[in-house]
Amino acid sequence: MAHLARQTLTIVLAGGRGSRLGPLTDWRAKPAVPFGGKFRIIDFALSNCLNSGIRRIGIATQYKAQSLIHHLQRGWSFLDGRFNEFIELLPAQQRITADWYRGTADAVHQNLDILRRHGPKLVLILAGDHIYKMDYARMIDEHVSRRADMTVGCVEVPVAEASAFGVMEVDDQFRVTAFREKPKDPKPMPHDPSRVLASMGIYVFGAEFLYEQLIRDAEDESSSHDFGTDIIPRLVAAKGSVWAHRLRDSSVQVTDGEPYWRDVGTIDAFWDANMELTRVTPALDLYDQDWPIWTYQEQLPPAKFVFDGSDRRGSAVDSLVSGGCIVSGSTVRQSLLFSSVRIEDYCEVEEAVILPNVEVGRGAALRRVVVDKGAKIPPKMRIGFDPVEDAKRFHVTDKGITLVTPEMLGQQLHHLK
Repeated sequence: MAHLARQTLTIVLAGGRGSRLGPLTDWRAKPAVPFGGKFRIIDFALSNCLNSGIRRIGIATQYKAQSLIHHLQRGWSFLDGRFNEFIELLPAQQRITADWYRGTADAVHQNLDILRRHGPKLVLILAGDHIYKMDYARMIDEHVSRRADMTVGCVEVPVAEASAFGVMEVDDQFRVTAFREKPKDPKPMPHDPSRVLASMGIYVFGAEFLYEQLIRDAEDESSSHDFGTDIIPRLVAAKGSVWAHRLRDSSVQVTDGEPYWRDVGTIDAFWDANMELTRVTPALDLYDQDWPIWTYQEQLPPAKFVFDGSDRRGSAVDSLVSGGCIVSGSTVRQSLLFSSVRIEDYCEVEEAVILPNVEVGRGAALRRVVVDKGAKIPPKMRIGFDPVEDAKRFHVTDKGITLVTPEMLGQQLHHLK
């Protein structure tokens, strides 16, 4: 499998806004959203590439990409071009037409000359906005052994959740017989009537076959130029050799019989996935040295907890606390503190996801919140206790999670004038 990985070039589609995350993506693309204390969402797809032996990676960017580009430049510049290893930024730059990227297929098509220049035999296309650990080499090996035209990475989801995904219908050998986008009456898997196969937005192609399909799609004025909407249905309708590859067959981590995969596409899902990490045995193992998650390693001092009096004690229980944090005479429970968070005296923080460089003022109380990067919580402010009152100023989800951004607090981190 190693030689196939060396013949593969990966395109990571990282240009999407992730609008369901609301204000959390007002100033950054979804793949750049922080996750897990010190990572960004895109780090998981990129780490999977490196751990799978894939060292040639292009990243297609578009929506508000500065934060993402900054992270990639600082944390992912260690590959050595002398050995034909690289992570190359592919911003929308109207290389072929006068349009920006119009869809996932168009994002690849507009970089066709770059793909041809690198001369891969196989192309792996990834979405850059999911959390999972997967050995892509297994999927690539299966693609080649089946002599497939296209292989689609799929995750098994309950039938009741099928309407949120593009669903693959397959025969008992997992050859794709139909593809339906967000179906109301999905066809279950052949071996499990309670589940369907949902597309993960992961595709493997032979390079020359991919180029043919992209050119054909670009010439079709009726196409939306998207893999899920156009390329897959067209190939399946033409009886092409399209196969489904289950995540469970290449997942690096399986817990209770289920491979780990999270689409943190809403504030509730983002909060849930981060909160899972505070459990005694989380579903996602960040401590696995055999499959490390790489990221930008900011140089910070260790986390610090100060004061041990009867009325104030710096402590954290069932929590993840990143480097550069100071918890001063306050209690943190079931929370995740990203880098350089400062908690002042007499605060109560519970079930909170606090992004980098946040300051929580003396006597403040936070519960079931997501606090965006750089926010300064005023002293004695209470958030997460009265959803009606919170909704007047902050963003409160249907499940009662409160999102707080600097702008909601009247703090302008981004200046347009």
